[in-house]
Amino acid sequence: MLSHLLNIKLIHLLFAVALAGEFIVSKALLERVRNEYGFTSMKRLESWQNMVSESQGLEEAEKLRVVNHFFNQMRFVSDLEHWGKNDFWATPVEFLASGGGDCEDFSIAKYFTLRELGVADSKLRITYVKAIELNQAHMVLSYFAKPGKEPLILDNLKPEIKPASTRKDLVPVYNFNGDGLWLSRQKGNGVRVGESDRIKLWTDLRERLTLSTSQGRPVNKTGKLP
Repeated sequence: MLSHLLNIKLIHLLFAVALAGEFIVSKALLERVRNEYGFTSMKRLESWQNMVSESQGLEEAEKLRVVNHFFNQMRFVSDLEHWGKNDFWATPVEFLASGGGDCEDFSIAKYFTLRELGVADSKLRITYVKAIELNQAHMVLSYFAKPGKEPLILDNLKPEIKPASTRKDLVPVYNFNGDGLWLSRQKGNGVRVGESDRIKLWTDLRERLTLSTSQGRPVNKTGKLP
């Protein structure tokens, strides 16, 4: 169990900020993560920053591939084992610093990283599905190149990014982003049913992001770093 690794002071530092258009993980954050989690955790954050910096000029399809591959190298571990809670949605830095997470953490980290790379919030949906082969709930990230079109699925279980219609093993239930909440369909955007702040775990995560910006700059409503 890794829940002992987190404390309130560290949580308040657990997110990067963007300054003058450049993605920056502060030296103070890197040092704190190294002291609390170790050298390997610090290097993961540095690799994240480097990946974001090097991917800014890529075509959008290549950004998806790079981000999906980067996070899919992380270790899968259940919330109960990792955080001592039945369900916990980690920020990207909590995910990277602690060395692993479950499907929600993979999807959330991909979402925020792609937002930082300039992918529009309207194109991204964190999607709750039923994984038929596993007979359990699962979460993936959906990418809509155009409104109403079939999305691509970024999944930690299967490394290849594929159209939703080819993922017969997944049954969509609902999806959300910084702007709203939708009941899902296999194709298209689904039916909007309200705001994403109806999801408490999402609201809790967003509040931690707001508190944890060490420069005092809150994350905006659409999820992109300021």
